[in-house]
Amino acid sequence: MNTVIWFDIVIIVGILAAFIGYFLAWIRIPKERKKATDISRNILKGQVAEQLAPLLPNFPKNLDIADARFMGKPIDFVVFKGISNNNIEEVVFLEVKSSKLSLNPNERSLRDAIENKRVRWESFVMNPK
Repeated sequence: MNTVIWFDIVIIVGILAAFIGYFLAWIRIPKERKKATDISRNILKGQVAEQLAPLLPNFPKNLDIADARFMGKPIDFVVFKGISNNNIEEVVFLEVKSSKLSLNPNERSLRDAIENKRVRWESFVMNPK
């Protein structure tokens, strides 16, 4: 065979390889996009559910909805028990989960700091005179 035929074969094989690669990517991209969309949708649903948690019937009965303040990160709620009566008796850090309780590293370290009483009060005066 002469070099012209080999050159044509190489070009045809290259075009076929590019077409197959493009086709496989075209099939894979929608699946990856759907997976990313599903993950994003689940995260958004969880965030909305966290904010609505005080309105659910199984919200802890010992906590008043009016005392709960949504934070989101690193903890979902800080409940100032009694703030609605102008007398804070207790501060409760409340994490909301849609299924089993599985804390991320920040949530675990916050829980540990609270349980080990590594909590303090500090004031900051913006314009000292």
